[in-house]
Amino acid sequence: MTQTSEFLWYIPNQTNAGHRGDTAVEGHNSLDTLTIQAKALEDHGWKGALIGTGWGRPDTFTVATALTARTKSFEPLIAIRPGYWRPANFASAAATLDHLSDGRVRINIVSGQDNLAAYGDSEGNQAHRYGRTKEFMRLIRRLWTEEKVSFEGEHFQVTDSTVEPRLHANGDRHHPKLYFGGASEAAERVSATEADVQLFWGEPLDGVRERIERLKKLSKDLDRDLAPLQFGLRITTFVRDTTEQAWTDAEAKVAEMAKASTTDRDHRRWVAVGQRRLLDLQEKGDVLDDNLYTAPGKFGGGGAGTTWLVGSAEDVANSLKKYRDLGITHFVLSDTPYLNEIKRQGDQLLPLLRD
Repeated sequence: MTQTSEFLWYIPNQTNAGHRGDTAVEGHNSLDTLTIQAKALEDHGWKGALIGTGWGRPDTFTVATALTARTKSFEPLIAIRPGYWRPANFASAAATLDHLSDGRVRINIVSGQDNLAAYGDSEGNQAHRYGRTKEFMRLIRRLWTEEKVSFEGEHFQVTDSTVEPRLHANGDRHHPKLYFGGASEAAERVSATEADVQLFWGEPLDGVRERIERLKKLSKDLDRDLAPLQFGLRITTFVRDTTEQAWTDAEAKVAEMAKASTTDRDHRRWVAVGQRRLLDLQEKGDVLDDNLYTAPGKFGGGGAGTTWLVGSAEDVANSLKKYRDLGITHFVLSDTPYLNEIKRQGDQLLPLLRD
C-alpha cells in the first residue's frame, strides 16, 4: 500500500520573541497568538505542527494540550524527552490527550542535549542515553496497547500497569505515532527497531537515500517486529513568487545573520552527529542538489535552520517530490515569519504536493 504524504509545520514555543527571524510582537507566545497559528494551519491545508522541547522553554505538552483544545483538526507533534518524563506517567498523559482530541496526538522522542541537571536528570554516555530511549519507546507502546504490563529493564520498571483511558484502534493506527531523529549508529539502531517515523534533517538527496537504505537493512538485521519504518524530512522551505526573488531574499537574510552572528566557528565539536553532518555540507558548496542552501549554517542556523530549500513554490515542490521519490512521506516544513509562511506555503506550495 502506498503511504500518503503528510505535511506538518512548526510552532515555536519560545520564551524570547523573534525566533529565526520571526516577527517580534508582544504576546508572541500567548495562547491567543499560538492559537491563531494553529487555526491558520487548519485553514491552509496543513495536518498539524511540531512543537519543540527543551528546558528553559514553555512546557511542550501543556502548549500542545491548550492548542488541541482550541482547534478541531490540528494534530500536535509533541516533542518529549525520556528522563523529563517517566514512561507510565507519559503514556497516561498522552493517552488522555489522545482520547480527548479523538486521536490527534503525535509524539517526537528527543534524546539530544538539554540542561538535564536543571530538572534532576542524568544520562551518562551515549550507550546509556540511547539504551534508555529504546526502553522508553518500547514500554510506552506496550502501555498503550496492552493491559497489566510488567517490565523490569535497566532504566525503567513497572508492575501490573494498565493505562487509562484505553486507546482504540482507528484503522492501522493503534496509538500515537512515534517520531525519532538521530544520525549516530546508536540512534539509528533505536530508530530501526522502535520508531514509527525516522526524521531526517535537510541533507542532500544522496545522503538521505543512503540513510534510508541503511535503516531498512538495519531493521531487517535487528528483526524489527513493528510495521515498516517510515521516513520524514524536517527542513526550512524558503518560498517566494519567483526563483530570482527567493534567492535575492535568502541571500539578504543570510547577510543579516552574518552581521549578527557570534557563532564559534569550531562549535561543531559539541553538536550531535546529525547536526554535524549538516554543518559539514558547507565544505561542499553553498548550494547543493538543485536548491539546497547551506550558507545559513555558517552563521548559527541550527537544526532545521541549517539548510534551506530556496525558490519559487514550483522549485521547492520539485525538490520535495525528489525526497518523496526516495521514500519520504512525512514532511515538517517551516520558515519565518511563521504565520505569513503558514498561509503562503499552504496556499502556494501544498497544492503542488498533493498525492
